[in-house]
Amino acid sequence: MCDTCGCNITPGNEHLARQKNPQGQDAITVLKSLLSANDHEAAHNREHFDRHGVLALNLMSSPGSGKTLLLEATIEALKHEFRIAVIEGDLETENDAARIRAKGVPAVQITTGSACHLDAHMVHDALHHLNLENVDILFIENVGNLVCPASFDLGQHRNITLLSVTEGDDKPAKYPVMFRAADLVLLTKTDLLPVLDDFDPARAENCLRNLANPAPALRLSAKKKDGLTAWFDWLRRERDAQRHRAQQGQKLRPAIQPDGARWHAETATHAPVASSPGPRYLYRGT
Repeated sequence: MCDTCGCNITPGNEHLARQKNPQGQDAITVLKSLLSANDHEAAHNREHFDRHGVLALNLMSSPGSGKTLLLEATIEALKHEFRIAVIEGDLETENDAARIRAKGVPAVQITTGSACHLDAHMVHDALHHLNLENVDILFIENVGNLVCPASFDLGQHRNITLLSVTEGDDKPAKYPVMFRAADLVLLTKTDLLPVLDDFDPARAENCLRNLANPAPALRLSAKKKDGLTAWFDWLRRERDAQRHRAQQGQKLRPAIQPDGARWHAETATHAPVASSPGPRYLYRGT
């Protein structure tokens, strides 16, 4: 899979792959080095966030689950309470960042080409386009994918996984790496439940609990503005907790999944490392 989707080499770490493979090292050795470099960069990003008291949240889901719509509704409701900024990740286009900017908050678009997730290097470069002194909450909308994003630390404090009711209530069981990494699960598009008799929210939550994940599971519809109060209250609590941690010099690292990293190592044996041309990406400012 890695040699077709491009997730072993990203635009953010391609230069490191070439530096670390001057004598044709095997793919697993190079990948371990890349993951280590990613974690180092993520820690650097987290230091930036903590120094400025910023709460950084990583939004992950499959494509079309409603991440951007949720952000739009959140900005509309809370932009006078919190200073919000967004980093958008997509393979191509600036569509989502344009939607966020239309709501009056800064957004930086990352286009990854063929890479199916963001990494800490991409996020670090995007931060050069944001003034963290003017940010309370930073949302990082990851590339739509229920596998790879869960294995990469970006420097965030919490992982939020969205599950749309149009996707199937067994997704937590099918994609355990993603849902084990979740600090919060949001069941989205619940306004469609009356016409989707094959999605059982209780079964979806049961699949989550079977992964031994006690994360809250909230049901909401960003389109109809239903169930958003609990989501906003969660954000307020996390923002207050992050401010307290920053004052106390404490660190919070999300649940990055080691089994996801092992999955990458196993599939990387078939991935061309040094010869990969790497996907194209660019940043758009605010």
